[in-house]
Amino acid sequence: MKKQGFTLIELMVVIVIMGILAAVAVPKLFGMIAKSKASEVGPAAGEYVKLQNAFITETAALGNYKTIGYEMATTTNFDYTEIATNASWTNGTTALPANTTPVWKAKAKVALNDCDVNSEWQLNATKQTSGSGVDYTGGIGDGSAATIGTYAPDCAPLTASFKTIADNN
Repeated sequence: MKKQGFTLIELMVVIVIMGILAAVAVPKLFGMIAKSKASEVGPAAGEYVKLQNAFITETAALGNYKTIGYEMATTTNFDYTEIATNASWTNGTTALPANTTPVWKAKAKVALNDCDVNSEWQLNATKQTSGSGVDYTGGIGDGSAATIGTYAPDCAPLTASFKTIADNN
């Protein structure tokens, strides 16, 4: 009678191969989880840009969240805040900013790989030199005043197109 089965050596080789595959796949998986959490920032900023551009086309002024109809709820990953509102606003509007002005911010509530908690994705608006619109630039900082509007290298791979958000909308 012939017995069939796997030898101990064959089983150990298979286990080693599975271990190597797991060692390669697990870090990649965690990177993809962080990227998926950060992926909500782009569409949220894009929605703000589209609504703001429509409002600017109609009024030649910058509008606050309520005025332009932007309603981005806070999520488990980010807090969204308006940062352009100040004393110069009248009835939820203000003149188009001649200098680069921060207008929108998403603050991370969770750590996203090397991108720390409280990292901030920020949109800045500047009046176009020709025309009646605004140009947007994006930046990511670590939440301190010194880095707002810069592009944090640890966070950049999570939202690769955020820096050029205006080009994407």
